[in-house]
Amino acid sequence: MQTLFGFDNLPTIEHAVATVGSYDGVHLGHRVLIDKVVERAKNRGGKSIIITFEPHPRITLGKAEGLKLLTTAEEKRLLLERLGVDYMLIIPFDRAFSQLSHEAFIRDYLLAKLHIEELIVGYNHRFGYNQTGDYNTLSSSTLEVTRIAQQLVDENKVSSTIIRSTIESGDMKRANQLLGHTYIIIGESDDNGFVTTDSYKLLPPEGMYRAIINGVESKVCVVEGGLKCSINNRQITIEL
Repeated sequence: MQTLFGFDNLPTIEHAVATVGSYDGVHLGHRVLIDKVVERAKNRGGKSIIITFEPHPRITLGKAEGLKLLTTAEEKRLLLERLGVDYMLIIPFDRAFSQLSHEAFIRDYLLAKLHIEELIVGYNHRFGYNQTGDYNTLSSSTLEVTRIAQQLVDENKVSSTIIRSTIESGDMKRANQLLGHTYIIIGESDDNGFVTTDSYKLLPPEGMYRAIINGVESKVCVVEGGLKCSINNRQITIEL
């Protein structure tokens, strides 16, 4: 998978099929959309694109108090690559972009710059300044638009908010069921095995957890302010 930053100097992407969103956690609900993007792109003989944002829109809009995220950009990249996505396009979400109308986003970016042929959206997808764009506005454009219904696991709604709450309670088994994969933490460890992560990264409650660290079964200790493990001085990937 290739990671692209912004809309300048984009490669030529023929018969592109895309979806747009934060996709925090890349959970089971997201996966239905992402799998459909990959499938439709292959059917067209084209490429799949996941369009996401960095930083999270709430940070740019000054609404980040209490914000905790399931995935950093690097963790998201790893999960999307596993799903067979061709491109992850990261939009630098600044103030100027946050004020872009939904009409301009469709016309000037999705169509003029990316030449997208089909867009896959969730059942409640909204976009553009003040979230005035939705499925109906997309359908009135020249884009082919496919809407995916709300997804349930064991008859329960799947959402990033619900998964965050589950992790905060320490129920990693249930969180992983809703995610559809083990919970991933990518960070840098120091000489003492203390792991530094993104400041917005959600960690489970303090305690000792079974984990896979760089592919090796191990344990990781969640302590106040971070994690400790037995691997030092290198980037590590922890799967809880």
